[in-house]
Amino acid sequence: MRRTASSRAAVPAAFVFALMLAGCGQPAGPPSPGTAAATDPVTTVTAPSVTTPVTPGPTPTSDGTPSATGATTPSEAWTTYTTADGQLTFDLPAAWSVTDPAGELPEGGGAFAEIRNQAGKPLATLRTNMATGSTCMERHPYSVLDSQELPALTQNGLTPRFVFESRGSAKDPGPANTPGAAYGIATGPAPTGDTACPIFHFFTWPPTAAMFGAFYNPANNVTPGDPSSPYLEKAERYAGTDEYRDIKRMITSLRPAG
Repeated sequence: MRRTASSRAAVPAAFVFALMLAGCGQPAGPPSPGTAAATDPVTTVTAPSVTTPVTPGPTPTSDGTPSATGATTPSEAWTTYTTADGQLTFDLPAAWSVTDPAGELPEGGGAFAEIRNQAGKPLATLRTNMATGSTCMERHPYSVLDSQELPALTQNGLTPRFVFESRGSAKDPGPANTPGAAYGIATGPAPTGDTACPIFHFFTWPPTAAMFGAFYNPANNVTPGDPSSPYLEKAERYAGTDEYRDIKRMITSLRPAG
């Protein structure tokens, strides 16, 4: 039986990555340097389960490993998931799974959905009803690997954007004890200039704020190429994979239910 619960938490910017990581079930520290848009039809389901594929097509690799071309097998069949509170809907590959660990949180409402690929690796977490705050105590070199506005999620005249971005460089590795790249939805303004504050992937959503994204983690996000490559180099390569394109399509499909 599904249970709903609150996901409220005060989150200073310095701990944004730790919060996101906890939601995705990943370790609290950064991954080790040596760690290794389509138009398909969809069908609709509601929490807590996802339907079987609606369109026959190539089966994704069972272990999520790269194909011979250096990219994961594209997802052909897609399905639609509606959160347990009935407020939000998003599309995802039918081979992926959605779980709702909301029972682990204090009561109070909101949505909590964790998305894993067919190999069981966590790829993103959706949480709503969050209280957030940020203070920019340090700035680092940054790179925006991908970005797209999401007008369906506009609130109070503010349109959030999907973004895959990184912090740090070879000379300045970025914030201590955090990975240097993440994808998700942000309402705040895009960084300008040569440096940026720590990544803060939260967007305005009633009654407070929400998040939908994750760290880039080579242990979860299948990346072709030399596994001993620097972390940020692997993040750039990942932005060209089929798995990343599926993740982007999933996150950018988020919209109000109904």
